Amino acid sequence: MPNAKNQEMLANIKADLEGSSAVWIVDYCGLTVKEIQALRAQVREAGAGLKVYKNTLMRLALSESDLPTLDDLLEGPSAFVFAGGDVAAAAKVVKNFAKANDNLEIKGGLMEGAAVTAAEVEAIASLPSREELLAQIAGAISGVARGLAVALNGVPSGLAQVTKAVADQKEAA
Repeated sequence: MPNAKNQEMLANIKADLEGSSAVWIVDYCGLTVKEIQALRAQVREAGAGLKVYKNTLMRLALSESDLPTLDDLLEGPSAFVFAGGDVAAAAKVVKNFAKANDNLEIKGGLMEGAAVTAAEVEAIASLPSREELLAQIAGAISGVARGLAVALNGVPSGLAQVTKAVADQKEAA
């Protein structure tokens, strides 16, 4: 029978899995305590959380949650980035930190119940953030609305110009 501490940790892992859209798995071997603290702070700023759990408990929590067990990724020291709302922002933080520090390696993870590779995590990191996407959509909508307004304004002014030209021709004749 598992001890109470492991049962409690298993419940915490399941809660973290349920409350996140994506989980990125990283190998943190070789990082200093200060570097891990810096990574935790950056991940927290991105709206995610970095936690270290035992691989066996994570494997058990994944299987009990009907998620892929990620056996090939859960080898060696593993830290887990639980991303809530903006998964791209959390992936960017991990990617940028790994780029600046050779000791951090992205192993892969889970996104919306499916396993993803390290290359896919890096591809997700290259996507614009949620705020950037919303700004792009707002700009596109604004551009369409502005074009429509200019076109609608052009009809009466064009009509006025044609009317004036006809009136000028009649006066000259």
